[in-house]
Amino acid sequence: MQDAAELQAHFAEFGQSHVFRFWDQLDDAGRTRLRLQASGIDLAALARIQANLAAAAGAVPSELEPIEAERLPDYGGDVSRASRASARGDEILASGRVAALVVAGGQGTRLGFEGPKGAYPIGPVSDRSLFEIQAQKIRGLRRRTGHDLPWCVMTSSATDDATRAFFRDNEFFGLPERDVLFFCQGKIPSLDFDGRLMLEAPDRIFENPDGHGGCLTALAASGVLDELTDRGIDTLFYYQVDNPLVRMCDATFLGYHDEAGAEFSCKVARKTDPDEKVGVLARAAGRVVVVEYTELGDADRYTRDDRGELVYWAGNLAIHLLTIDFVRRVADDADRFLPFHASEKMIPHLDDAGKLVEPDSPNGRKLERFVFDALAAAERVCVVEAERSSEFSPVKNADGTDSPATARRDLIASYHSWLTAGGISPADSSAAIEIDHAKIDGPVDARGLGVRGAADAGDAIRIASGDSV
Repeated sequence: MQDAAELQAHFAEFGQSHVFRFWDQLDDAGRTRLRLQASGIDLAALARIQANLAAAAGAVPSELEPIEAERLPDYGGDVSRASRASARGDEILASGRVAALVVAGGQGTRLGFEGPKGAYPIGPVSDRSLFEIQAQKIRGLRRRTGHDLPWCVMTSSATDDATRAFFRDNEFFGLPERDVLFFCQGKIPSLDFDGRLMLEAPDRIFENPDGHGGCLTALAASGVLDELTDRGIDTLFYYQVDNPLVRMCDATFLGYHDEAGAEFSCKVARKTDPDEKVGVLARAAGRVVVVEYTELGDADRYTRDDRGELVYWAGNLAIHLLTIDFVRRVADDADRFLPFHASEKMIPHLDDAGKLVEPDSPNGRKLERFVFDALAAAERVCVVEAERSSEFSPVKNADGTDSPATARRDLIASYHSWLTAGGISPADSSAAIEIDHAKIDGPVDARGLGVRGAADAGDAIRIASGDSV
């Protein structure tokens, strides 16, 4: 921790001396907190980030080309090729070379829920949390493959303590504690529109988590990446905690990724309409990129091919595979491969009189890194189409689309389809049901259960009375 006078002089050099305007009012503990936080902020790097943001302002993607993808059979995909990929993925899983990585730094504030979003109750019958459902899927994979499958859980400073406690209180959902690897993403200060740091308290600079792209740098900095290497892991399955339908460590996806020799692979789904607010995968300047919906021009947004399909159809699902060596290379050169982006936000802050201001319009910029920016560093990329209804139903909003209600609806629909394919009839086709993913995580598992009716499956299948949700 730097000397107070030197630190204040350093901040003044970068036009940030206002950070210490309440210094004389702070007690020793408050001064120590502010010195400790300020000492950890790289003002030169922050200045470079601002310069890069200014240089990139108004930039649009270079001329785009449609992406090539491994398509679903309904859109021309090769069924036998998918079968071979699935078999190859099963071999990879059986070799113990894969770990799951969940980005779980967010809070459930938008859902009206206090606590980490992963603790949100989503089970249609049991109210099992997002974390528990995902843990069930990992337990099922461990049972089927006979191998450990480490689960890397990225938290944030706001959720780290609560997430660890939630896992402890739930006995790690039946997983060995040694195989749940927590690590915390980094933070970066937010800036007002003049590029000045903002105070959230007299002794605290406002900082925010550094985005899902920060998981790659945090994996390296935390030592988790080294631990995975020591365990013989060479592939990471990346997903976000708010998607209860995620097909954990999908064997077909793994097979395609391995056959392509890819360093970074992406799952995509067809956009529901041209104006859907989702980034799309495309090629620009010979590289695979994700183009945010705000950056896609109308000429590209609405263009259709001879079959009437959108040319830029491949919506990003935030489900990826990355090799460990690739993650290490990106983390070692993060300023190049993971540039910061800025978004205008309403940021509570102290004014010059020390009064807390709760703005009613954007007053500053939060900085964050996007994991998909690392695509530019990949020599080989594999893109695989997924069926949205069976693999993607995020919990983002309290009501309406992408809400707990739609996620539970989609979970129930998946469960019913698995049972039907497995020859198992539910007691009531209209009832809400819930499946234990550790025992049944797809039609094959359902078929292998060897029962005719859901009521005969014990606690593997729970059935609620009344109408489905």
